[in-house]
Amino acid sequence: MEATHGINRIGVMTSGGDAPGMNAIIRAVVRTACANKIEVKGIKRGYEGLLSGDIIDMNARSVSEIIQRGGTMLLTARSTDMMTPEGQEKAANICRFLGLDALVVAGGDGSTRGALALSRLGVNTVCIPATIDLDLPCSDYTIGFDSAVNTAMEAITKIRDTSSSHERCSVVEVMGRDSGYLALWCAMTGGAEDVLLPELSTSEDEVIRRIIENRARGKRHNLVVVAEGMFRAVALAKKIQDMTGIETRPSILGYLQRGGAPSALDRVHASMMGYEAVKLIMEKQFNKVVIFKDGAYSHMDIEEGLKAEHKFNDTMYHIARMLAI
Repeated sequence: MEATHGINRIGVMTSGGDAPGMNAIIRAVVRTACANKIEVKGIKRGYEGLLSGDIIDMNARSVSEIIQRGGTMLLTARSTDMMTPEGQEKAANICRFLGLDALVVAGGDGSTRGALALSRLGVNTVCIPATIDLDLPCSDYTIGFDSAVNTAMEAITKIRDTSSSHERCSVVEVMGRDSGYLALWCAMTGGAEDVLLPELSTSEDEVIRRIIENRARGKRHNLVVVAEGMFRAVALAKKIQDMTGIETRPSILGYLQRGGAPSALDRVHASMMGYEAVKLIMEKQFNKVVIFKDGAYSHMDIEEGLKAEHKFNDTMYHIARMLAI
């Protein structure tokens, strides 16, 4: 990196839903900036904090002992005002008032769209994909996904134990919005007999038929993982019990999946992406999203990244179904 980069002050924020590894992102951004004599403003509560002026000075000591912590030290929120032209203009003016040469935004789809809006108003932005949903098609990985899978896997393993003991069927609902990757990975690692994903049309009747077939083959318990964007666990569990007579219990993991210490994988990806974000800023490559693609860190224009097509590879689904026989 060049010492004469001409960047004096940047801002960093975490926005939208929290994800394990966000603190590692903040740490990497702040310390990379400090190592290159760049002043850092920490913007609390995402775009909501930017609009309300909830901003702090940060230095290398500010981010001590946070890499292992879940959540985000800068806090996060969702901002309805940022969805309006007036709110976006106000946010851009605040960035200019603060003298920010660039703004680093860590978050998911909505946060990235907010950064795009600011970039169109003249604010230099760089985004880092941080969401447990793995639903930003431009990047093969989003910060928080691995931690969420591990948390859900541990819960599903314990649910399977009691389901087996009572010869029940268990329906476990996991997060993921309109993306099924989290559910698919949870099903694979938890040894589920079935998984329902938004990307694939599987009817409730088909799931029930498989449960009946499994029982006929001597399988005394079944575990079904459901993506929240597909079915609701409570309704599905009731229908399974009504149609089969098999005692069925729903479990909704919910926000449990967002909490806890980030995994090693998330800490490494977060640290590398935070570094890459500041590097892009120092190279005057603005309005980019840092991505992990084909095993390497790269970047693309924010607008291009948001337009990337969501291509679901169903190979893993078919393997999970085969292994569940």
